[in-house]
Amino acid sequence: MNKFFSYFIVILLIVFTFISGVYFSKDIYFILSKLDKNIKNFEKTDLGNFVKEATKEVFNPDPLSVNNPYKDVTLNSVEIFKETNIQRNINNLLPLYRNDVLDKSALAKANDMFAKQYFEHNSPSGVTPADLVKNYRYSYIVTGENLILGNFASEKDLVQAWMNSSGHRANILNNRYTEIGLAIVKGVYKGETTWIGVQEFGLPLSACKQPDVDLKNKIDQQKSQLDSLSLQIDNKRQEVNASVSDYKKYNELVEVYNNLVKQYDNLAESVKNLIAQYNNQVSVFNNCVAGNE
Repeated sequence: MNKFFSYFIVILLIVFTFISGVYFSKDIYFILSKLDKNIKNFEKTDLGNFVKEATKEVFNPDPLSVNNPYKDVTLNSVEIFKETNIQRNINNLLPLYRNDVLDKSALAKANDMFAKQYFEHNSPSGVTPADLVKNYRYSYIVTGENLILGNFASEKDLVQAWMNSSGHRANILNNRYTEIGLAIVKGVYKGETTWIGVQEFGLPLSACKQPDVDLKNKIDQQKSQLDSLSLQIDNKRQEVNASVSDYKKYNELVEVYNNLVKQYDNLAESVKNLIAQYNNQVSVFNNCVAGNE
């Protein structure tokens, strides 16, 4: 009777071990399946890009030459600035703010045209208006340049000449510009004493709130942590599969494995939320750059 009972106990232990092994195997593969699904879904969640930053706008109407006789008057940029904003006000637009960097760009352009005797948006060396403001470290979303050459009775007369030209008028009344730089220089061009006026318009990049760099760095850091966890999970799964015959070790490894999977799931959820925040910031930035906000 005792011998029969001992055999019975042994058989029960074998059956229990087998059932336990099946149970934990199912538990592992269920979680592993969930993990693989999370990884697949996470890989589809990508960071946004500054797609609109590459599509900067530049408006440069053909230079305007006015053939007026010489007038013994003195013109200055302050009055041209005032007359420009008067025209914007008449057309229900916000005034432009003078920007020191754009002022320097405009003055450099006027002086360069006299020095090299050209009257074009692009210099003989190939410097474009966009290059000019960038060389002065003006980061822009939209920029434009108005040029005028001739003699004028007043600053109002000069600005009115621009307003009578459709392209220059469009630049002065562009509702995306917020800043302006001006220069008016008297010199000798092609043997004649004359004035050259320059307007440099701009909407600075700072006008659109850029996505949070710290948030982007945090996402990159946590994605690296996910990659590390994924590698640990793969290694632990191999250990689990190799220890099926050792019940105690098997259970210990299953517990470690499941904890790693839980860490991965929690971190993946956190990263998804951060990516959603970042992509929303990118969307807001791109809409601002495109003028859609």
